[in-house]
Amino acid sequence: MARAAVIGEPLVIEGYGLAGAVLCPAADRAAALAAWQGLPADVVVAVLTPAAADWIGAEARSGRPDVLAVVLPETGAPGAGAPGAGGLP
Repeated sequence: MARAAVIGEPLVIEGYGLAGAVLCPAADRAAALAAWQGLPADVVVAVLTPAAADWIGAEARSGRPDVLAVVLPETGAPGAGAPGAGGLP
């Protein structure tokens, strides 16, 4: 069975565990690279926070071509985040 993983800052990714994702907390470049390189073999999708995507960089395009990397939107961007979070009262 294929799984999804989430790599990034612990406070940003913690909620994804509720959906059954493999959580890979990474607070810096070294931890993000280690998480990417250590993904279990059954992970086919890796959701990256913007910071983790920056830290992993080109590594995401090599080494694990079988993993689709998806980058979360910036949380400060208008319309980003949860539905209805676009500045509504």
